[in-house]
Amino acid sequence: MSFLKVSGTKVVDKDGKEIILRGAGLGGWMNMENFISGYPGCEFQIRDGLAEVVGPQKSELFFDKFLEYFFQDADAAYFKSLGLNCIRLPFNYRHFEDDLNPRVLKPEGFKHLDRVIDLCAKHGIYTILDLHTAPGGQNTDWHADAGTHIANFWLHKDFQDRAVWLWEELAKHYAQNEWIAGYNPLNEPTDPTHTRVIAFYDRVYSAIRAIDSDHAIYFDGNTFASDFSHFGEIYKKWDNVAYAIHDYSVFGFPAAPEPYTSTDVQQRRLRRSYEKKREWMDSHGLCVWNGEWGPVYARTEYEGDKTDEINEQRLKVLKDQLSIYNKDRLSWSIWLYKDIGFQGMVHVSHSTPYMTLFKDFLAKKHRLAVDAWGADVSQVQHVYQPLIDLIQKEVPEKYQNLYPHPVWKLSDRVGRLARNILVSEFLVKEWAEHFRGKSEDEIDAIAKSFAFENCLHRDSLNKILTDNATLVAGQ
Repeated sequence: MSFLKVSGTKVVDKDGKEIILRGAGLGGWMNMENFISGYPGCEFQIRDGLAEVVGPQKSELFFDKFLEYFFQDADAAYFKSLGLNCIRLPFNYRHFEDDLNPRVLKPEGFKHLDRVIDLCAKHGIYTILDLHTAPGGQNTDWHADAGTHIANFWLHKDFQDRAVWLWEELAKHYAQNEWIAGYNPLNEPTDPTHTRVIAFYDRVYSAIRAIDSDHAIYFDGNTFASDFSHFGEIYKKWDNVAYAIHDYSVFGFPAAPEPYTSTDVQQRRLRRSYEKKREWMDSHGLCVWNGEWGPVYARTEYEGDKTDEINEQRLKVLKDQLSIYNKDRLSWSIWLYKDIGFQGMVHVSHSTPYMTLFKDFLAKKHRLAVDAWGADVSQVQHVYQPLIDLIQKEVPEKYQNLYPHPVWKLSDRVGRLARNILVSEFLVKEWAEHFRGKSEDEIDAIAKSFAFENCLHRDSLNKILTDNATLVAGQ
C-alpha cells in the first residue's frame, strides 16, 4: 500500500503503475441535496426547520442516523462487487465549524467521514475528499448550501481564509491515510472574475503542502468545473495535482433539445463538449479527472408509459460517454451512488417509511419544479414565462446574459431565483411538519429508509458501469 500520485497525465502507485480510478460520488450524504433526499431548498434550512418542529434532540437524532444509515458496510461491499475502486466523498464545512464560532474545530465532524473512509479501505476502495460546500457559498447553486444565488465566497476574504483553515485541519487529520486518493479542495467554483479562484487554489495548495506532501490534489475548473481557460501557467507551481472536469451532457436531462438516438451529430456534440472542458490540460500534458457526470432517469410515477423509452435514451448517452472516456483511459466518478430514485445507482424503495411519509409532498415538489436539477417545468412554466418575457422586453439583450452564463441562460436564472430559492423557502416548514409527533423510534425508522437493505438497485446502469470499470484503450 502506498500513496497514489499524479505523474504527467496519469495517476500511479509507488511503482509507477497506472491506477485508473472509477467510481461514484456519495452525494446527498455529508452534503445533503434536495433532489437526492427529497426536501426543499438547502440543507441548513431543513436542519433549522426540523429543529423548530421536533426540538434539537430529535432533529439531531434524525440527521445523525441518516448519516449512519446512508452508507454502511453493505454499501461498500456492493460498490466493490461492481468492480469500482473509488468513491468521492462530498462534505459540508458546517460539519467541522459553526458560522457563529468560526475556526473552532468540531471534532464530531470526523465521526462519519472517518467511518466511511475506513469502510471503503476495508473493501479496497479509494476515497477522494471533496469540500462540496464552503463558507459563504463558492458557487451560485443550491448545493453550496448558502440559500442565495450570489457566490459570496469570492467576495469576502474571510470565507476563503476559513476554507484554507479547514483544509489545514483535514490535512493534519488525514495526512497518513494512504487509502485517500486525494483532496478535492472546492467543488464547482463560480468565480465571476476568473482570477480569484486561481489565487485561492494557490493558497490552499501551499497550506495543504505545508502539512501533507503526499496526497494528490484535484482542482475543479471554474464555472461548475467546466472552464480552465484562465489558468495560464499556474500549473508550473504545483506538483502532484490533477484537474477535475464535470462532464454532464444536456442529452441526459429532461431539457434535452431532442431525443438521443446516438447519431453521428449527437456523438460529435458529446465529444466536443468533453474535449472543450479538458482542452487546457491536454495542451499542457496534465492529468484529467472527471469528478461528476451522468444522466438522470425517468420515473413511472411522473413519466408513466414513457419511462422505459426515456431511460433507454439516457443509457445510450451514458454508453457513448463511456466510449469516449475509455479511449482516453479517463478516471471518473459518476454522480451518484444513492438517492430517492432520480439518478442514483441504488435508490430508496417506495415502501419505506420516508418515501411513504413524503409521497404526496414529493409529488408536489415535482409538480412545482422546485428542485433545479433535472427539473420538468411543464406544469409551471406558464407562471414564470411572463417574467422572462418582461426581462427580455425591458432589458437590452446585451445585459441579459449574467454570469454564470452560458451555463445559466436567462430562463435558468429566473428559475433559480423564483422557483428554486423563493418557492422552495416556503415549503421548508411543510417538509419539517411531517415529523411532528414522531417518537424517537419512528424517527430512527424514517432515517433507516436510506439503509442499503431498504434500497433498490438500478441494475441497467450498474451493469454498464461494471462492464466499463476496467475497460480502457490498450487493454
